[in-house]
Amino acid sequence: MIREYLKLARSFNAVLTGISPVMGAIAMQQYDIIILILLFLIGFLGHTFGFVFNDIIDYNIDKSSKEISDRPLISGTISLKNARIFAFSSMAIAFFIAFYLAVTTQRFFPLIMLVISAFFIVLYDFVSKKFPFSDFFVAIGVFFLIVYGASTTTDALNSLTPLTWIVCALGAIQVLFMQMIAGGMKDIENDFYRGARTLAIKMGVRMNEGKLHVSSSFKVLAYSIQLADLIIVFLPFIIIWDIRTLSLFQYIQWGSIILVGILMLFLSHKLLTMEHFERTRARKFIGSHYIINFTIVPIMLMSLNPWAGLLMFFPGLGFIVSNLILHGTLLQPKTM
Repeated sequence: MIREYLKLARSFNAVLTGISPVMGAIAMQQYDIIILILLFLIGFLGHTFGFVFNDIIDYNIDKSSKEISDRPLISGTISLKNARIFAFSSMAIAFFIAFYLAVTTQRFFPLIMLVISAFFIVLYDFVSKKFPFSDFFVAIGVFFLIVYGASTTTDALNSLTPLTWIVCALGAIQVLFMQMIAGGMKDIENDFYRGARTLAIKMGVRMNEGKLHVSSSFKVLAYSIQLADLIIVFLPFIIIWDIRTLSLFQYIQWGSIILVGILMLFLSHKLLTMEHFERTRARKFIGSHYIINFTIVPIMLMSLNPWAGLLMFFPGLGFIVSNLILHGTLLQPKTM
């Protein structure tokens, strides 16, 4: 049964959400391992609530799709009642930990950032299949989750460093791509035939007897989001660390980020140019993109502390281990 609850929580990408507030704290040069673990747990549990609640809200739409029949609510291994208990218990524990952290640090205003983050995630869950631009709500939610992690280190928002705001923006942009582009593509068949009003459908992505048509405007959006991601990640090297005095190590960081960027664009191209929609194949492209996309911020943060680079391995490791244990695959979670 634990296995089914891990499926319901989308554990394959929960590590990513878990490290979101951690990256915010590290951007503010917080390296206390206990505090970082607590922030990770808050992000992880927040992720659990968001995805489980989303499955509850979308149950009537999702139950008709054979492609996602492995999801616990659709397969019937977990009831709607138990899913609700699981979702709200996760949220309650996350806020309990956040309150404990607020008491120990005597900083309570970060709780406001966490509430704002949760609000936008809940808003997304309610309108994700009805409002084409609802993916922005998830991006905003993650933005404030990173702000929350950063704000636990200081007494006021205006004390957050420019690097911190850049990390918040990068996190939001990366999640926006995963929601708008990857999310829109992986669910396109079910969403299209069920009449969902997602951005992908509104921008002309279509299914016709198994054939997939991806509009030029949607492709431009996909590539533009990733280019913005890659441009912004280089800003700290220019405006914070002074491009004229960069070290050899920082130029190695540049090379690593450029390599990651090339791989990201290649995988996006493969996803967006499929002639026939195959959810299994789409999952593989999205899973591979997921593993490399979220390495660029930890690589950039290594200029602050080389140990920050360890964060680049956690999303991919969590993704692979979860898939192997729960689904018997490397890159294709059946609950995606």
